[in-house]
Amino acid sequence: QVQLAESGGGLVQAGGSLRLSCAASGRTFSSYAMGWFRQAPGKERERVAAISWSGSSTSYADSVKGRFTISTDNAKNTVYLQMNSLKPEDTAVYYCATGSSFRTLGSWGQGTQVTVSS
Repeated sequence: QVQLAESGGGLVQAGGSLRLSCAASGRTFSSYAMGWFRQAPGKERERVAAISWSGSSTSYADSVKGRFTISTDNAKNTVYLQMNSLKPEDTAVYYCATGSSFRTLGSWGQGTQVTVSS
């Protein structure tokens, strides 16, 4: 089992930047991929980005492509989400996840709130 701990959320003005971190611990040898999801009240959960631990594969939602960048620091067992040019519609709780493939990301962290003001 992998334990995930998100951090870095907060309040930022539209057009600003924020970097989220997710530290993984436990049985990380079973993890192939990491990802970030978000969910706002009344909306479906959305996968915003995913990456293999090797860094060879990445995936982004169309809504964040060109603005967000996912990366890993393998020495620290940490995945990051760099968010630039933030918009009010980016406001949500952001969750880190892991799994054996991009399609099966389903072990979740506690989440961190991101609020973008206009």
